[in-house]
Amino acid sequence: MGEVDPVFIQDLEHRPKLTIIEAEGIPLIDLSADPVSDGSLVSDIGDACKKWGFFQVINHGVPLEKRERLEKAAREFFHQPMEEKAKIRRAEVRISGYSNAEHTKNVRDWKEVFDFTRQNPIIVPASTSPHEEQLVEWHNHWPEYPPQLREVCEEYGEEMEKLSFKLLELIALSLGLPADSFNGFFKDQTSNVRLNHYPPCPAPELALGLGRHKDGGALTVLAQDDVGGLEVKRKSDGEWIRVKPTPEAFIINVGDVMQVWSNERYESVEHRVIANSEKERFSIPFFFNPAHYTIVKPLEELTSEEDPPRYRPYKWGRFFVTRKGGNFKKLDVENIQISHFRISESELANRFQKAVSVA
Repeated sequence: MGEVDPVFIQDLEHRPKLTIIEAEGIPLIDLSADPVSDGSLVSDIGDACKKWGFFQVINHGVPLEKRERLEKAAREFFHQPMEEKAKIRRAEVRISGYSNAEHTKNVRDWKEVFDFTRQNPIIVPASTSPHEEQLVEWHNHWPEYPPQLREVCEEYGEEMEKLSFKLLELIALSLGLPADSFNGFFKDQTSNVRLNHYPPCPAPELALGLGRHKDGGALTVLAQDDVGGLEVKRKSDGEWIRVKPTPEAFIINVGDVMQVWSNERYESVEHRVIANSEKERFSIPFFFNPAHYTIVKPLEELTSEEDPPRYRPYKWGRFFVTRKGGNFKKLDVENIQISHFRISESELANRFQKAVSVA
């Protein structure tokens, strides 16, 4: 990508520190345990979601060979000349494919990506307007080279879906809900897989591979290589903590949708990726997203008069396409966030007072 263009430079307060704090505290959870006979698995998941919003899993059941095949194909794809990758460049009307111009918090990221959806096609709103009900299909677009990319991508997506449903059920149990409480939201899921490539950056003290953000969906399942660079904002003190790569593990984080469903029992946590001046980095996140028609709101089972819903309902499909649109260009305002739907503390207090007076 050459020298650092000003479009990549972060504001002073968001630039990475030169010192690194590694996250020894992020839980490492063994998924081989039986959640019925071993209650510690469910409680460990719940504690990790509550305290960190992040955890790593081992013995997860995803064959290493399928991950390695995709990592190899991703390297082959990204190492092609730009004119080849640009043949399947993403656009606002073609959401899958290649991009090297994404923005996070209105600053360009030092990376390039290839996106594809788990289901093909997926159905989403055609417009971000709340008054427009028309729907559109988003189809995957595949490059000619490497020829095996489509096959290994689709195999990997299938494995990610299986693992995500397993995690979703464990999270439901940790909230005191039936295991299948969330499953129905994903019948027509809008989930997608992303191949990330972070080239060496000549000024990693100025730019970020991926700017600070929270994931908008329900869960994210991340495979990262041994280079590392993922940093999580620790809830206890706001420090940026580096997640040390664990061989063959996946990193899991709770997304905004789960934060709303759980009525803030579990919180979506801010994270970012540090650029590296010497090594390129590869990672593969799977974003587990519900169907476009899902109305996202706190689950009734997790609300009460004492703990009323903290969010107004919003439609996932509209939120999703609005958020995606902000990836293509620098906006004049902050891209859509769940905080825009949060009920203020004063309004929550008023609702509680009314409930108490009626009682």
